[in-house]
Amino acid sequence: MSENRKLRWAVLGTGVIANEMAAALQIVGRTLDAVGGRTREKAEAFAEKYGVPKVCGDYHEMFSDPEIDAIYIATPHNTHIAFLEEALSHGKHVLCEKSITLNSAELERARRLAEENHVVLAEAMTIYHMPLYRELTRRVRGGELGRVNLIQLNFGSFKPYDMSNRFFSRSLAGGAMLDIGVYALSLARLFLDSNPDQVKSFVCKASTGVDESAAVAMANREGQLVTASLSLRSRQPKRAVISCERGYIEILEYPRADRAVIVDAETGASETVSAGRTADALRYELEDMEAAVLGGGDMMLPYTADVMALMTALRREWGVVYPEEE
Repeated sequence: MSENRKLRWAVLGTGVIANEMAAALQIVGRTLDAVGGRTREKAEAFAEKYGVPKVCGDYHEMFSDPEIDAIYIATPHNTHIAFLEEALSHGKHVLCEKSITLNSAELERARRLAEENHVVLAEAMTIYHMPLYRELTRRVRGGELGRVNLIQLNFGSFKPYDMSNRFFSRSLAGGAMLDIGVYALSLARLFLDSNPDQVKSFVCKASTGVDESAAVAMANREGQLVTASLSLRSRQPKRAVISCERGYIEILEYPRADRAVIVDAETGASETVSAGRTADALRYELEDMEAAVLGGGDMMLPYTADVMALMTALRREWGVVYPEEE
């Protein structure tokens, strides 16, 4: 596409995150050209709210529409691969909510299709696109704090303990790893020199068989260590600490963080680093996606693949298997 033309976007799904994306598109001067949902009624209500001109009563209609350039997929994890395959096969660029697929095999299928059809495939992982993380990685990679030695991550939510909701439903690919663990592991991967190749873990499962809490310890070939505690039953601070040779970085309220504190290891002096705005998290994803389509942006798909490899291996070890994987 030419650099002076805007992408024509469609959204698949009408839930909370789809609403946030529609609002983000408006902020960057874009409009949605089409919407599709589980029911036509929900899609029509969404279209009326955001002024979307086209309602797709059939998902296939969206994928084959020549007036659509890019599709944002905001449906449950276990539906992603089928939608990805059809959209990519029709030459659509795709920004897909996390987790982008259930496992590495699905992601590899999608990656091959994107390459064959010369389109951009990306996971909507805010950590890879927000200004704060770019500033922090710039400082770390520039050597200001020395090498990264240890990363500690907490992410805990307190979800209603209802086995029929999506967080604990096996049929909806529930569980802590794909829902919140993906954020923790993505943040770790961003600051590591390479993907961990040694992993140890403990898991507690819900009665449905999905992971509700986990503790994970990892190491890579450079000797960098990661510990992560995840839970859908215990609220924890969304806290990350990246410990380097000459200081540490503390990030609160990741993934959509806009502030961090850097503490000098020797003197204890602290510096607050602020960049971007939490409220604009999805805007940054959109801007990077459009830049990637035009050839000037990076959607970090190799990092997405590394994180998916870790999550796939962990779930295999735990025996957490979804119906689509049987």
